Amino acid sequence: MKRAAKHRLNRALVLSALDQTADGAGGYHEVWQDLGTLWADVRARSGRIAAQSGTATSLQHYRITVRAAPVGAPDRPQAGHRLRDGARVFLIHAVAEEDADGRFLTCFATEEIAI
Repeated sequence: MKRAAKHRLNRALVLSALDQTADGAGGYHEVWQDLGTLWADVRARSGRIAAQSGTATSLQHYRITVRAAPVGAPDRPQAGHRLRDGARVFLIHAVAEEDADGRFLTCFATEEIAI
């Protein structure tokens, strides 16, 4: 008998994608465009301290589970998107279907905090 995955989708996260618009001078502006709110189960994985541009940074990796959306749907997370919980930002590195039924997606994400 197949067991259903147990997820506590109890955190509302805002899904955003990076949008580049022309600035009229041959360059562009980068703006994060909100795509919607997803209910998620956020679980910490590993973490470490790294030096980036001479600044110590805490890198915390997360496994974030959300309900699945069809491929191509605007509310389906993708690598390069981000999820936001207030001031906290989780950059998505990869997305995978969690089960063969395609009911949930797992987002592998990182939160960076300067220390």
